[in-house]
Amino acid sequence: MSTSFVPDGPLLQLLDNGVLAWALIACGLAQLGKLLVELVEHGRWRPAVLFETGGMPSSHSALVTGACAGIGWELGVDDPLFAFACTIAFIVMYDASGVRRAAGLQAARLNGLPDSLWTTELPSEESQPTPPLSPSTAPLAPLLPLKESLGHTRGEVLAGSLIGPAIALMGLALAGSPLQIAQGLGWLPLA
Repeated sequence: MSTSFVPDGPLLQLLDNGVLAWALIACGLAQLGKLLVELVEHGRWRPAVLFETGGMPSSHSALVTGACAGIGWELGVDDPLFAFACTIAFIVMYDASGVRRAAGLQAARLNGLPDSLWTTELPSEESQPTPPLSPSTAPLAPLLPLKESLGHTRGEVLAGSLIGPAIALMGLALAGSPLQIAQGLGWLPLA
């Protein structure tokens, strides 16, 4: 009689965390959605959007709301961890549509200023004595435009916050954790 032994180490515990797995999958699918939106809305194939912040839908919102919904599914909505996850989700979504969006709008306004306002040269030697070069008086590199796509509109946040729970709850209900999926496919022995 042979018995199969499945070690119960940190890796298997991580693989058994369906909430984390499905929240990350929701985040990834939302990020892939940005590529589709770029293709449909702008008519161009630009894989760089996969590594950018901002845009439709918000992958951060998908991540935190997917985790929040998964925690509610696994532990119940009366669990304090669910309340904590909701609080974190609201903070992330507020930051994305408020602070980060405002920083992006400000960057757009600054990028719109004439180049003549941005000097990268030191004052002439005739107007001031020349002190030895220090990091603060060294010539500046040419200024690059500021990143404008930092935050999200409320619609982008809403789209992400709907994708997260949809993916996480369907994944948890229909497939389970990655460990359960691997065991169901026969890749790992049942515990």
